[in-house]
Amino acid sequence: MRKMRTLLGFVHCCCCCCFLLLLPPPLWVSLAAAKQLLRYRLAEEGPADIRIGNVASDLGIVTGSGEGTFSLESGSDYLKIDNMTGELSTTERRIDREKLPQCQMIFDENECFLDFEVSVIGPSQSWVDLFEGRVIILDINDNTPTFPSPVLTLTVEENRPVADTLDGEKQPQLIVKGALDREQRDSYELSLRVRDGGDPARSSQAILRVLITDVNDNSPRFEKSVYEADLAENSSPGTPILQLRATDLDVGVNGQIEYVFGAATESVRRLLRLDETSGWLSVLHRIDREEVNQLRFTVMARDRGQPPKTDKATVVLNIRDENDNVPTIDIRKIGRIPLRDGVASVAEDVLVDTPIALVQVSDRDQGENGVVTCTVVGDVPFQLKPASEGEGEPQNKRKYFLHTSAPLDYEAVRDYNVVIVAVDSGSPSLSSNNSLLVRVGDTNDNPPVFSQAVLEVSFPENNLPGERVATVVATDADSGKNAEITYSLEASPLSSEAPGGIFSIDPDSGDVSVQAVLDREQRDTYEFQVTARDKGVPSLQGSTTVVVRVADRNDNEPRFMQDVFTFYVKENLQPNSPVGMVTVMDFDKGRNAELSLSIQPGDHDQAAGIFSIENDTGTIFSTVSFDREQQTSYTFKVKAVDGGEPPRSATATVSLFVMDENDNAPTVTFPSNSSYTVLPPSSNMRTVVATVVATDADTGLNADLNYSIIGGNPFKLFEIDPASGVVSLVGKLAPKHYGLHRLVVQVNDSGQPPQSTTALLHVFVNESLSNATVVESQVARSLHTPLAQDIAGDPSYELSKQRLSIVIGVVAGIMTVILLILVVVMARYCRSKGKHGYEAGKKDHEDFFTPQQHDKAKKPKKDKKGKKGKQPLYSSIVTVEASKPNGQRYDSVNEKLSDSPGMGRYRSVNGGPGSPDLARHYKSSSPLPTVQLHPQSPTAGKKHQAVQDLPPANTFVGAGDNISIGSDHCSEYSCQASSKYSKQV
Repeated sequence: MRKMRTLLGFVHCCCCCCFLLLLPPPLWVSLAAAKQLLRYRLAEEGPADIRIGNVASDLGIVTGSGEGTFSLESGSDYLKIDNMTGELSTTERRIDREKLPQCQMIFDENECFLDFEVSVIGPSQSWVDLFEGRVIILDINDNTPTFPSPVLTLTVEENRPVADTLDGEKQPQLIVKGALDREQRDSYELSLRVRDGGDPARSSQAILRVLITDVNDNSPRFEKSVYEADLAENSSPGTPILQLRATDLDVGVNGQIEYVFGAATESVRRLLRLDETSGWLSVLHRIDREEVNQLRFTVMARDRGQPPKTDKATVVLNIRDENDNVPTIDIRKIGRIPLRDGVASVAEDVLVDTPIALVQVSDRDQGENGVVTCTVVGDVPFQLKPASEGEGEPQNKRKYFLHTSAPLDYEAVRDYNVVIVAVDSGSPSLSSNNSLLVRVGDTNDNPPVFSQAVLEVSFPENNLPGERVATVVATDADSGKNAEITYSLEASPLSSEAPGGIFSIDPDSGDVSVQAVLDREQRDTYEFQVTARDKGVPSLQGSTTVVVRVADRNDNEPRFMQDVFTFYVKENLQPNSPVGMVTVMDFDKGRNAELSLSIQPGDHDQAAGIFSIENDTGTIFSTVSFDREQQTSYTFKVKAVDGGEPPRSATATVSLFVMDENDNAPTVTFPSNSSYTVLPPSSNMRTVVATVVATDADTGLNADLNYSIIGGNPFKLFEIDPASGVVSLVGKLAPKHYGLHRLVVQVNDSGQPPQSTTALLHVFVNESLSNATVVESQVARSLHTPLAQDIAGDPSYELSKQRLSIVIGVVAGIMTVILLILVVVMARYCRSKGKHGYEAGKKDHEDFFTPQQHDKAKKPKKDKKGKKGKQPLYSSIVTVEASKPNGQRYDSVNEKLSDSPGMGRYRSVNGGPGSPDLARHYKSSSPLPTVQLHPQSPTAGKKHQAVQDLPPANTFVGAGDNISIGSDHCSEYSCQASSKYSKQV
């Protein structure tokens, strides 16, 4: 029997985890000329933390000194390394040799492995050495052999020699043990079992169905047993590769050959097309050399006989490289500098020439197409340096360290976009680029900085506790923890007072709050220091001075220095003169303290339009001249309103008292100038004759009156009490004193300068008043007599005695003639005197008793609405209208005094035997005219007159017959009458 060969195509491995194989420490370490390749062996399917080897010991590095640390740069999916000891071990991820991508196309003679890279890092990454390693993954019997189908079919022609074997490399050999005769039996079913050589062994079985066919004498034969050809990658579909040719000596159907794939992988059947008739092999799909660089398979030539006979040939197809792959740039971490998602974080304080990343440049093409050069483009402080200088390093796969070429400064540039360009040497050349974002890590080399060394803040008073005053913000050019700032309050260097009791600060936000109610009037400025500290190690700090100026609010009313201001001002002050000054203040400031003053009318609007106030000084002015006699005081309010919002106000009362000036002369209210008093000659000494009553509109000393007799008292018969005005008889009355006495009484006040008024007191000394009309005419005449001329008793008394002694014997007839002549003369003289004599009410220039009149023009007197008018010079003097016999008026004016409403009319009568003859006492010979009295007729005059005037109601008015002026018994100012009528007013 022929020995059957194993059918490899029918058996394949399935993944199944059965057991772990732990190998001893590394078997060997291979040292290359310029670098060391670390090689280790590890069985698949091992648990986590399986020790693979110690990189430090294999490299001869002494650990524990801290001079070097280890970092796994690649292969970290399945491997890990201890940074300090260099111990290499497995991770938790299970290694399945049959599922590793790089082991899918490995045949028995090739090894399955995991490559890794480990870096040895110096202090502060001042130097880095990179080493490559490989872990051979050893297979364990974790997969059971399987048949491609549970039933296998095999055709065998009849008459096959005994002991003949069915061809096949490494295929199971089926040996014919006996003669085969299709006519007796056309098929056989066998049970086929397969078992691998593992420990323990794994096996499976299938049914082998053998079909017996008729004899086909000759088998097809290929021209060559091995066909080999080169194919350019990326050849378009349909491109012919080669033609396989086989021949068969049979004829007919047994000589017809067809070509089919024999032992061929799925990828071969997918990429290539075999023409069954012609044997041409062509491209079915584009082939990428980087995926498949060689295709090895068998092709079967089979005739159409029954049973068919076959032959096989091996085809080796080499894929020729084309420059169709751009270089690949892989940027990975190196050492302790982290690199994630294309971002490397590098501290700004790294030394120059520090490697920060590992750059691996590769090209999947071969030859010149895979020779790559790379460089860093742009103006960045980085450069590439080869990671190793080994001659055995493949040209299409190179590794570089990316080094710093200049100091880094986080505050200047925080991010660098490092662009690396790789160019291969193909024609045309292909290039690619990759970038790495280098983010400069901050170190705490910058203190917090405030934008202002001194921050001034205005904050209103009367705040609520907890209100935010200001927010202080410091900036730190660093980042992260180095830029995280906390704030605190400290006392200002210029002030030892700690701000903690009044102000506080939020340590995170920098919000400064006030914890107390501020009062600007108590304190208007606060100063303290805010310190900002970062959280770096070591911590850095900066500070600023905060000056809080308390802004004013209108929380204070204006305040007068006094609630009541009292001022005294002299009357007759010129208008628009200052009369007083009020003082008001406001503890606020600015507009809140800008005061506006105004006069508020008092009761009954006393101050309306009279006073004004100056806003700046508080000076009060009067718009009028004061008259104390009109109003003695004024009371009003001054209002102060500040300029705040809302405004506040205050008022003060102003009491203004008008001080008296001696601007009013005394006024005699009794007696009137035209009245008289009858004094009997028998009156005793100290008999009160009359009382002069006077008033003064002024007050004080200005109204302190004293009385004196300044004229008409040549015999010193009378005296007046200076204080009371009582006129008393102090002399003994004699016959010569009979008649009318005109006492000139002067009333003086005590002001400076003093004011005075002169009044006339008529005293008629006689036993009785027999003829009141004559007395009244004498009184009326005295009003026209100059005050310098005394009227006191009978002025002709002494002269009468002398004449009586000389003319005792004169004949009565002569006396009568003389008297008649005298009457005529006196009548003419009186008429002439009535026209040209003294008139009552007219000022005599020689009257030295008339007081000096003061100029009152400067004092504006207001009309007091009828309360007080301008008094006439003689209030008791009325207009006298004298009627001539023919109805015409006399030009002379005489005064008729009456205390009755009736008007009396005087007319001349012929005197009887008992009528006194007074004609000789008159200076005019004109008869006394008949007068008509008009008591209400006004007369012109001034306020301060020489002779006091009294109203008509206080006058003595007489009524009677015609006045006889021819009697010898009446002198000019005295009369012996038998009538007993008299009246004193």
